[in-house]
Amino acid sequence: QVQLVESGGGLVEAGDSLRLSCAASGLTFHWYTMSWFRQAPGKEREFVALITRSGGSTVYADSVKGRFTISRDNAKNTVSLQMNSLKPEDTAVYYCASKMMAVDHDPRSQDYWGQGTQVTVSS
Repeated sequence: QVQLVESGGGLVEAGDSLRLSCAASGLTFHWYTMSWFRQAPGKEREFVALITRSGGSTVYADSVKGRFTISRDNAKNTVSLQMNSLKPEDTAVYYCASKMMAVDHDPRSQDYWGQGTQVTVSS
């Protein structure tokens, strides 16, 4: 049984930082591209960042480029998202997702999802 469990969300002020983590189990972690998505109230789920299986390449949404950093530890089956200079528009539920083999940031294509963690940024 595959499980992706996010943690690290919370309420912060604009300009603060947060670090999200996602712990994976029940899958061969290094076979999967790992991604972060987010969904704000009334909006569609959107891509935030992804990291390839080896961790050698990353892709970011334009809205977070330069502020967010995705990383992974294949020995610990974890993927993290360091979020700096947070803005109120970053407020959303953040989801960890996995896609076997392929590099794909379409939310409809992901194989597994976590339950999400709330990030709220006050102005």
